[in-house]
Amino acid sequence: MHLEGSCHCGAVRFSVEAHSPVPYLHCHCSICRKTAGGGGYAINLGADAATLKVRGRRHVAVYHALLREPGQRAKRSPAGRHFCAQCGSALWLSDPRWPELVHPHASAIDTPLPQPPEVVEAGLAFAAPWVQVPAGRRHRQCQQWPQESLEDWHRRHGLYDE
Repeated sequence: MHLEGSCHCGAVRFSVEAHSPVPYLHCHCSICRKTAGGGGYAINLGADAATLKVRGRRHVAVYHALLREPGQRAKRSPAGRHFCAQCGSALWLSDPRWPELVHPHASAIDTPLPQPPEVVEAGLAFAAPWVQVPAGRRHRQCQQWPQESLEDWHRRHGLYDE
């Protein structure tokens, strides 16, 4: 599926081809919450990194989150969270460990996206106490991270765009 996206101020516009175009996951970790806002709808779309086209790239900045694991020294994540340096809009995430993928933030996509048949509520162990986590038949809850990959979730639901 062809996706078009942009930041709030319009300084950055991008397009990408997505095999996994349905926003399937709400991440409640502190990184997504603090860098993308609210419930953190960050790494929930999967696209082909080779197809990413960016206009206004000079306005794109990259943040590498500081990972703090209990009992371990803090370290920088290799994943880059790309955002507009003008307005702060979260745009996409890329990671050199998976160079073929790019993960656009659903919140930055201007193309109408389909509603998911279910939503994975992930990272609940890290959710802010004020967040009301959706529950019910269409919400699968994970204290940490789902065992099923983004691609596998889309394939299971017949939503993987070959």
